[in-house]
Parts: sequence; structure tokens; C-alpha cells
Amino acid sequence: MPRTTYGKHWSLDPAVIFLNHGSFGACPRPVLERQRQLRDRLEAQPLRFFVQEIEPLLDQARQALAAFVGAEPENLAFVPNATTGVNTVLRSRCSGPDRLQPGDELLTTNHGYNACNNALRFLAEQTGARIVVAEVPFPLARPEAVVAAVMARVTDRTRLALLDHVTSQTGLIFPLETLVPQLTAAGVETLIDGAHAPGMIPLDLRAIAPTYYTGNAHKWLCCPKGSAFLYVHPDRHENMRPLTISHGANSPRRDRSRFWLEFDWPGTVDPTPYLCVPEAIAFLGSLLPGGWPALMQHNHAKAIAARDLLCRTLGVAAPCPDDMLGTLASVALPDGDWQSLQAILLDQFQIEVPIVPWPTAPRRWVRISAQIYNDETEYAALAEALTVTLAQERSGSPIA
Repeated sequence: MPRTTYGKHWSLDPAVIFLNHGSFGACPRPVLERQRQLRDRLEAQPLRFFVQEIEPLLDQARQALAAFVGAEPENLAFVPNATTGVNTVLRSRCSGPDRLQPGDELLTTNHGYNACNNALRFLAEQTGARIVVAEVPFPLARPEAVVAAVMARVTDRTRLALLDHVTSQTGLIFPLETLVPQLTAAGVETLIDGAHAPGMIPLDLRAIAPTYYTGNAHKWLCCPKGSAFLYVHPDRHENMRPLTISHGANSPRRDRSRFWLEFDWPGTVDPTPYLCVPEAIAFLGSLLPGGWPALMQHNHAKAIAARDLLCRTLGVAAPCPDDMLGTLASVALPDGDWQSLQAILLDQFQIEVPIVPWPTAPRRWVRISAQIYNDETEYAALAEALTVTLAQERSGSPIA
């Protein structure tokens, strides 16, 4: 299937309508070429690369990332994915002076990502802390509903709040600019799962001022897979340890912070996904005359138009205001088997799109992504495929 003019920059299968950029991203050819160059450089002289060159290269990438996300470079560490970032923070609360105590409360919401929920459960099991879930309604009419739901569950035992910036299942942008200051004023640390945010929406960590923030660079920033970052407030550096304890733990060096020494060298890994951050920022920012702001707005408008098309086709209302969405949008479907529907859309219609069971099956939603390589006709094809498939579901007829 032909793609937009911009589709030539990606290696996606032209036979598949790919409406699921949100799950794993997709890396453009120029960024993959930069990764190939870095890997060739590494393999040509591995010792020189890891001993002499890696730290300056990491620092260059971190500087570009810091400017993009609105943070000081010294507060950023690279991690392979946002799930690792969340686990890093939570595991650091299992021991040491910051260890949680029995009866302490961990606050999250019903929109949380399953992997991060599992990490939160692990922390609760290890420390005796209690998980408290704020029920954020969806559909909802205003962002104030998120704030009200979260703050209503804060008590004098609440120690940490794990919140999404952009929810995975529903695509909601949580109003962190309101939530984080209120939680901080209540003495609650904030850990933000920003897996989807970098490259989807403007990000300014100085303005949000969380305690911890982790985000993927391999989703909407379009870096190679395995590229993410962890932000740690400078007041928390001392007690923040990486999941892998390595040489940095007892390094005598004084020319770099302990934070960087520990996180930058977890052992021998392929660091090239991190090192591609500057190329990804530059390339995606060059696609439209207005740079990144124009790209984000372009993709947002495409997501809203696609969502509205699906809502009209399915005869359902939009579940949230336009300004609570970035480049993901979820639309309600009739109750049913989400797995079979997702498989039918791919196998019979060559459409890759997630059908999300939320909050629990049999309730289900179709979640679309909008990246610059997507074409409006692709969403029309999805609307037609859903019309046919859901009609046959109702009649009990098999898909031909």
C-alpha cells in the first residue's frame, strides 16, 4: 500500500497499514544509518570505543536530549526503556535510607501500564507498603477530573505517586502541570511514566518539576529500540542506584558524578540506541518547515481527525476533549473478544492496530496512532474494516 511522501523514510512493510506507532515506535532510515555507522566504529576498535570514546559520545547525546526535554544534563541517565526507569526508582525504595515502611501508601491510577503496576506490586510486597488506586473516569469531560480523582486518594501516609504522562490504553494526557505541584506540596514524591511523551507533546521537565521522570526515545522520538532516559531530581541522586551494580559503584574517579559513573557503565551493552538521540531529534525536526512544534501539531491534528472519523462511523461520542490527546486516541467498541478482533484486522484487512481491553474484558477500545508517515486513507480503511467486522460479529457470521 502506498504511503505518504514521508513514508519513504521508514522501512515499514508497505503491505500493512501500520496504525500502531505507539507500541514500539518505528525508526527512520537515516537514524538507522547513523546507528550502523556507530556500530561499525565500535566494532572496528572496541577497546578504544568503550574506554576512550563512549563517555564523550554519551555526554553529547545527553546534552541534545536535555535540551529537547527541558532538563539539566546532569540529572539525566540513559536506560533501555521506561519500564526499566520505573523499576530503577522503585527498587531504590526497597532498601537504604529511602526504604518504604509498612503502612506507607503508593498512589497510582486505574490507567496505569501493566508492567509498571507489576513493579509497584513488587515494591509493596518487599516493603509492606500499600497500593492505592485512584479511579480516573473515562470517558471524561475535563482534565480537572483527573486531578480530583488523584488528590482525593492522598493521605498523610502517601509517599510516592506513580502517574502516567500519556496513558497507554486510553491515550489521555494527564495534567501534570497541576498534579505534580499539588502532590509535591502534600509531601508526595512523583514518579512519572512518560513512555509516550517525548516527541509526542512538548516536554519541559523544569516546568513540571517531578521527583523522577522516565521516557522512551524509541517511540515518538523515533530512536532505535532500547533508548530511553531517567530523570532524577538532584536531591535524590545520592540514594538512586541503577538496577545493575557495576564498576561505578566503587570508582575512585572525581571527574564525573557518581550518578553518571553508575548509570553510564552497566557492563558491556550496545549503547548505539542512546547515541542516536541527536540524529533522531535533528531528522524528525527537519521534516516540516516549523520543526518539532509543527510535527507535533501535524500528528495531533491527524489523530483527532482519525478519532472523529471512527466515532462517526461507529456512532459513539468522543471520550475526552481534543486537548487531552496527543497523537494517540482510543475509541470505544462494542463489548467482545478483543484478541480475535485484532487478529482479524491484521489477517483479513492487513491493518496493524491494537484492540485494548480496558478496564477489563469484554470492554474494548481501538487505539490509533498518528505519525507523519500515516495517510488519512489508512484510517478510512480501518473504519470500513471495523464496520464489516463488527456487523459480522453481531450476526455471528465468520469473516470471509
